[in-house]
Amino acid sequence: MAGKCNQDWMGSLPAALSALPLTNLAIPGSHNSFSYWVDEKSPVGPDQAAFIKHLAKISLVKRSLKKWVVTQNLTFKEQLESGIRYFDLRVSSKPEEAGKEIYFIHCLYGIKVWEGLKEINQYLTQHSKEVVFLDFNHFYAMDIEHHLYLVNMIQEVFGSKLCPADCDKDMTLQYLWGKKYQVLIFYHYMNEYLFLWPGNKMPAPWANTIKVHELIQFLEKTLTERSKRGTFHVSQAILTPKKMTIIRRLKSGLKNTLVHRNLPMILKWVEMQKPGVMGVNIITSDFVELVDFAETVIRLNDLLL
Repeated sequence: MAGKCNQDWMGSLPAALSALPLTNLAIPGSHNSFSYWVDEKSPVGPDQAAFIKHLAKISLVKRSLKKWVVTQNLTFKEQLESGIRYFDLRVSSKPEEAGKEIYFIHCLYGIKVWEGLKEINQYLTQHSKEVVFLDFNHFYAMDIEHHLYLVNMIQEVFGSKLCPADCDKDMTLQYLWGKKYQVLIFYHYMNEYLFLWPGNKMPAPWANTIKVHELIQFLEKTLTERSKRGTFHVSQAILTPKKMTIIRRLKSGLKNTLVHRNLPMILKWVEMQKPGVMGVNIITSDFVELVDFAETVIRLNDLLL
C-alpha cells in the first residue's frame, strides 16, 4: 500500500508545524530498516546466540531463517518515498573477511552500509526539505578501527547535510532548512565527533513480547515516562517472537505468524495517538507497506494545528 505520495511530506507541512520542535512531531520509522535484502548464503552473524547458530547448521532451518530475519520489503528509497524518516540500523563486520567493510545485519548479513547510505543521500539531494534520523544502535564484531572507518564513511557520504549534535533539542524543520541540514546520526557507541548524537537522545524502549495487548500496554506506559527525558522518543510498535515460536512455526515466518494478524490492531492504536510533548514522536513498524502506516503516522500531525 506504500506509494510516493509522502515523498516530500516534511517540506509540505504547514508553517505552524514546521516551526514546532521535531520532538513534538509524529514521524514514521521502520524496524530493522535494512532487512529487505539478506544474504541467505552468508553464515549466521555475530549478533546471534549460539542456539541460533547451531540450528542454522541444518540446511532446511537456514533456508527458513530468512522468513524470520526479513522485517521490511521496501528498499531505503522506497521507504523514503512512502514517508519513512527514521531508520533502525544494526551493523557488523564479517569476522571471517579481511578488511574493515561494514554490513547491515539481522541474523544474516545485509547489504554494505556504504551502499545503503549512498541510496539515502541521493534521495535527500533530490528532496532538499526532507530530514532523516539514522539510528546506529547495535554494533557487532567491531573494534575501534571499524568504528572510525564507519564514522568517516558517514561523514564522506553526507558531508554538509549532517546536523551537529550541539543543536538545540527544540530545533525545528525551519531551523534545519535554514542550515541545509538533513541528517541526524544517533550513534550508540561514541560521540567524539560533532555530528554524532548520543544514543541516549533517541531512547527506543522495547516491549519484547509476542502478545499485542502487552505491546500496547507497554507503549502507553513508556509514553507517560517520555517527558522526564526531554529527548526524541521511539515507540517500537513491533512484536518479537520467542525461540519456541520460531521453532514451531519455522516455515511460516514472521509476517505470517505475527505481523498480518496483529498489524490492524497496532495500526488502530497508532490512529488513537496524538503527537506533542506528552504524546508520540517516532513510531516504528515491521513491513511498513502492508497497511497505510506512514500515512497514518504523518496524519497525526494535523492534530497539532
